[in-house]
Amino acid sequence: MLDLVWLDPVMVRSRWSVVLERTVRELQGTPCIELDHEPAPKQQMACTRSFGHAVTDLSDLSEVVTEFASRGAVKLRKQASLANQVMVFVRTSPFRKDEQYSGSTTVPLRRPSADTSVIVAAALAGLRAIYRPGFNYAKAGVMLMDLQPDTVQQGELALESDDEVDRGRLMTTLDGLNLRYGRGTVLMASAGLAGDKRAWSMRQERRTPGYTTCWADMPVVRA
Repeated sequence: MLDLVWLDPVMVRSRWSVVLERTVRELQGTPCIELDHEPAPKQQMACTRSFGHAVTDLSDLSEVVTEFASRGAVKLRKQASLANQVMVFVRTSPFRKDEQYSGSTTVPLRRPSADTSVIVAAALAGLRAIYRPGFNYAKAGVMLMDLQPDTVQQGELALESDDEVDRGRLMTTLDGLNLRYGRGTVLMASAGLAGDKRAWSMRQERRTPGYTTCWADMPVVRA
């Protein structure tokens, strides 16, 4: 095995690669690779899931899309970003012998937003446009695109009442309640009741227990 510390970086670059040369220089005490103390803001955010059972009704798909759009809006606010476009898709399972269908559409927002109600409304409008009855849908998703910092917004003429400030406070309150009492405590009406067994819920019977994050899943040893 080569001892990289004592190798000549120039020779390493000529025989192997620039990446290995930088590794050698780092081991020799010369900084070559910058550390990212904070990850770069995401340019897109997506929330997609496969269903535990096939979904056919528009009402059930609306619950799915509402749930995913709401989660995306929460991620936006955590990153202090705004979305300009909302993409929604649905598709059937390619592993089934049923008739196949896949549809998607992108809905532009009037103005950049991280408001849950605005994003959910756009996602549901897109869903209604691509929904086709008679198919067994197996997966759906919502993607928030063309993101920008919430500190930069394009101004426009105030031709109607604007309650952006109050809406921002409402979203802050909503996030605070869900953080304190658990996700799904307060949600959009179109998401359905969180306590009900939803037809689209994922199958998680074989999910690995959360040994490091949940007291109930921690192994108990009895001597």
